[in-house]
Amino acid sequence: MKKKILVVDDEPSISMLIEFNLKLAGYDVRCVHDGEAVFDMLKPFRPDLIVLDLMLPKMDGIQVCRELREQNNAVPIVMLTALQDVTDKIAGLDNGADDYMTKPFSPQELISRIQAILRRVQQLPASGDGPVHEIGRLSIHAEQREVRLDGNLIDLTPKEFELLLFLCKHRGKVLSRQQLLHGVWDYHFLGDTRIVDVHISHLRDKIEKNARTPEYIMTVRNVGYKLTGPQVKDLTHA
Repeated sequence: MKKKILVVDDEPSISMLIEFNLKLAGYDVRCVHDGEAVFDMLKPFRPDLIVLDLMLPKMDGIQVCRELREQNNAVPIVMLTALQDVTDKIAGLDNGADDYMTKPFSPQELISRIQAILRRVQQLPASGDGPVHEIGRLSIHAEQREVRLDGNLIDLTPKEFELLLFLCKHRGKVLSRQQLLHGVWDYHFLGDTRIVDVHISHLRDKIEKNARTPEYIMTVRNVGYKLTGPQVKDLTHA
């Protein structure tokens, strides 16, 4: 079955351009032109991914993204913005967007990013018994997609979970931002590494006692990040 993409943009020329190229790439596409219309389309259309403009009438992209995540809707979101200020881009990531692109953009690059995100979603394991990675006070339940700190469930976004799991699988190794973009976002081209930094910051806020003096996710100056701590062991459920 064709993957379903919901395009949300109030500029007809932009939405038509995206719709044409996505349909050419084999996707089932629907377009709406304001933020409130997103929620009218969720049940009848059930999108696999949303391309969401930042500046929208009725409800802007940040509000839409925040509301979706508050409803525990994990549909992947690619945010579009005509604003060059990095704080606007980070605001989208802060509220649960998986990625962002700045207008004007290449339709081919947008399709590449959509394909990468959908590949990652498709590769996620189904729920069920599986390995548990333990490191210090953290336990990462890979297939259940749960993280616990001192036994308490930590609320992570899907992308935060994937990033933490990827770091855990490469524990003790220094990973560059570009390696993390490739491994977690599936980017095979030069991407904006600030995406990594924002998600690392969010992870630290949630799992570290003090995000400024982390115990787990360490910064290696001019290189990237690594996950450290007590020796990690892999367990299996009985």
